[in-house]
Amino acid sequence: MAEPMTPPDSEHRGLVAHLPGRLRDHALLARFDRPIGWWLLFWPCAWGVWLTGTGVQWQLLAWLLLGAIAMRGAGCVYNDIVDADLDRQVARTAQRPVASRRVSVKAAWLWLLALCLAGLLVVFQLRWQAQLVALGSLLLVAAYPFMKRLTWWPQAWLGLVFTWGVLVGWTALRLDRPEVVAALYAGAVCWCIGYDTIYALQDREDDALAGIRSSALRLGSRVRGGVAAFYAAAVALWALAFWLLRGDGLALLALLPAAVHLGWQVATLDSADPANPLSRFRSNRTTGLLVAAACFIVGNA
Repeated sequence: MAEPMTPPDSEHRGLVAHLPGRLRDHALLARFDRPIGWWLLFWPCAWGVWLTGTGVQWQLLAWLLLGAIAMRGAGCVYNDIVDADLDRQVARTAQRPVASRRVSVKAAWLWLLALCLAGLLVVFQLRWQAQLVALGSLLLVAAYPFMKRLTWWPQAWLGLVFTWGVLVGWTALRLDRPEVVAALYAGAVCWCIGYDTIYALQDREDDALAGIRSSALRLGSRVRGGVAAFYAAAVALWALAFWLLRGDGLALLALLPAAVHLGWQVATLDSADPANPLSRFRSNRTTGLLVAAACFIVGNA
């Protein structure tokens, strides 16, 4: 069972569960207890790498995974610093370390700096063009926590941020065919809007009371149709990327497993069951893997 100070959606297993209190709070602050976030950040990096047709690239992927872990953690720390007052008004987030004051704001900023330095180490492993692309995401990241105050579609902004790795992975190995990587990235953004709308279903009542905006609230009773539309757009744009790269209709079949999996998410989505949206959201780890496999097949066949 989760400990009293652990957020209710925490997976809280393994090493994090055995850390001393203060270290555990810093690990929770960076969401090390919820690896789904870094997988969702990493898989688009792998898509960009594998669609280039340059083989497995294990070393590059290892660096990008480390970068995803560090920068996802840094993004969460920054988000919690900015959103502490809002987090206290939402049941699922009220026990986050900064919101509950178990970690001071000053300590959180220091932890954020350490994570950013780890991310910078990864950036230095890339060629200079990819370094510029990676650093180009920083303004988007900095603006994201404020989007839920300004627009009903903060999920769209998150999509721009969280799938930026597509551009980094591609640019690390190729500088041509911008139309291919643009279509792949656009599909990734639509995918992110879809899965983060599912995630936001957990907080609709609390968000409405706190004045927090989200696509889940905006779509209301049409949320299933909205998620389906974004997922369909994602698959269509990924198919366009494959077509632009190969011009081979058979290559599109590589996306069939991912498309079926996304269809299953929509068909079984049940916002009335508190556990269902989180389960469907986390299943996008599988979606990322399936699209990565498709990119490798199409890029390297």
